[in-house]
Amino acid sequence: MADGSRRGGSMIPTLRYTDCRAAIEWLGAAFGFAPHLVVPNEDGSIAHAELTLGDAMVMLGSADGEGDYRRWVQPPARPGDVVHLGLYVVISDVEAHYARARAHGAEVLLPLTAQSYGGSDYTCRDLQGYVWTFGSYDPWAATPSA
Repeated sequence: MADGSRRGGSMIPTLRYTDCRAAIEWLGAAFGFAPHLVVPNEDGSIAHAELTLGDAMVMLGSADGEGDYRRWVQPPARPGDVVHLGLYVVISDVEAHYARARAHGAEVLLPLTAQSYGGSDYTCRDLQGYVWTFGSYDPWAATPSA
C-alpha cells in the first residue's frame, strides 16, 4: 500500500552503522527503539535489523556488510559530519523522551521547543552522527491548511 493510507509502514528509513550491535543497544536505551528482527552475519556483524518505536520502524545494517548496497549507503565518517537525511519520529511524551535521550548521551542540536504549527520537538545526533527529531506534532493527524 504505497498511497499513504496505511500508517507506520509505507516508508522505512535504512541506516548503516559502524558498530551496528552497539547502535541497536543505544537506540533502545536512548530513544526507546525495540528490536523487531535482528539477523547476524557469520562474523557477528549485523546483516539486517528492524527496530520499532510505536508505529515507526527503522532498518539497520553493519557498514562493513557485504553486497552492493554498501557501495551506496554508508554512515557519516565522523559523528559531527553533515548528514544528508534527517529522521522525524512522532512520539507522545516529548519531555520524557528528551530527558531519556540526554541521559544516554544524545548530542542535542536543537533543544525541546514548542512549535507554532503544533506540538513540540527536539533534534539530536545519535552515536553514529545521524540526526533525529522527536516530536509530538503528527502530520497524519493534523488538518492541512489551505
